[in-house]
Amino acid sequence: MSIIRPYGDTTGDGMVQLSFTLPMPHSKVAEGAAVQLANKMGMEPALVVHAKPVGEGFTFFVVYGRVSHLVDTDAVSVVERDYPLLTPKEANAAIKQGLRRRLVVVGGCIGTDAHTVGIDAILNIKGFAGEKGLEYYRELKVVNLGAQVSVPELVAAARAEKADAVLVSQVVTQRDAHLLNTREMSAAFREAYPADRRPLLVVGGPRFDEAMSADLGVDRVFTRGTTPGEVASFLVHRLVSAKVAS
Repeated sequence: MSIIRPYGDTTGDGMVQLSFTLPMPHSKVAEGAAVQLANKMGMEPALVVHAKPVGEGFTFFVVYGRVSHLVDTDAVSVVERDYPLLTPKEANAAIKQGLRRRLVVVGGCIGTDAHTVGIDAILNIKGFAGEKGLEYYRELKVVNLGAQVSVPELVAAARAEKADAVLVSQVVTQRDAHLLNTREMSAAFREAYPADRRPLLVVGGPRFDEAMSADLGVDRVFTRGTTPGEVASFLVHRLVSAKVAS
């Protein structure tokens, strides 16, 4: 069964739930506008199940309704993990044997982004989802620059630390700030380093698309739910295993 339909109350009924905000105060007209929008998006019938003012002149809606669209799972394109997951012990052993030195990682949040929860979840020893962060790996040297790091500061730190990899977290996405900041960052590293000397560039955040790495000029994009072990395994795969194999 590669052709499927959304499920709501009964199998194959096509029912979906959609939330959005309209720039108008809450009223019957606003609820009618929400239904009209849902209808234009293919929900028919559509029912407003929740409406709440959010600030002056704005209303948040949750709409429930049926869509007729089908999904072909055979046509879905995703970025599959192309490297094995390693335990910290396995990652440390691979780095020690392959590099014969510690692997250096510099990370931070660039631009005006002050949300360090993402980068801290990957780098800090307390980690995320039951996994220790990269600071726990004895064969990794981790330099966490924190929040609101400018791109020139990031490049300078990477050069000073002789970084093998640079990890950047971006949570603020208004007006595609995460995409603009990432492209600025990748361009700065291309200008500052010879092609064969540039550190591995890795970005992550909840609004990134994993398939955009080439467009953004980075080596890997990680999205929501990524664990420290996944990042560590990727670094070993690209910077150690691939080097040994070549």
